Amino acid sequence: MTYTGVVTTGGPADVRETSGLTISKVSVGTIDNNAYLLRCRATGEQLLIDAAADPQTLLELIGDRGLASIVTTHQHWDHWIALAEVAEATGARTYAGRDDVEGIKARIDVPVDDGDTIQVGEVELTARHLVGHSPGSIALVYRDPEGIPHVFTGDSLFPGGIGNTEKDPARFASLLDDVEQKIFGELPDETWVYPGHGKDTTLGAERPSLPEWRERGW
Repeated sequence: MTYTGVVTTGGPADVRETSGLTISKVSVGTIDNNAYLLRCRATGEQLLIDAAADPQTLLELIGDRGLASIVTTHQHWDHWIALAEVAEATGARTYAGRDDVEGIKARIDVPVDDGDTIQVGEVELTARHLVGHSPGSIALVYRDPEGIPHVFTGDSLFPGGIGNTEKDPARFASLLDDVEQKIFGELPDETWVYPGHGKDTTLGAERPSLPEWRERGW
């Protein structure tokens, strides 16, 4: 089956194979939170992005392969509410953006700064700090050496716009500037975008709308 990125809460994972990673996407909870399980195809090591809402579903997705790491994209509760339970059950090392650590009510082992790398087996993910939806939001970039880039954006970038900045002009400008410079400015149009809620997109689909987003202010 071709990967689409369309998942429903309580439904099966959508699974994508890349040269280095198997990416499994599920929707959990009452507000359609996405969680992503990344498995290194060479070593079998696994990393979870956002332990959101439903620990049982996440633990079933992880299965008996174990879990090395959990990355929380930002401090809003719906993205980490299952973190403590999943981390305790698996012994996984936990990561989050440095400026969001205090807002996450669970153990964070490694504060993450812009440009830091996180390994999953033989695969390297690069963290990009995107300030505005929260102070310490991070995206994770995977540059597939044999295919398109992939970026896991949390709530900083969606189809149709950037994340909610609560009508604060300074936060909006900060987030849009960071997204333009660190995501659109460094990655090609074919880059696949995996957001924290809802459907996926590509940078090419969204790039023409950047001036419109800035003009409308959200």
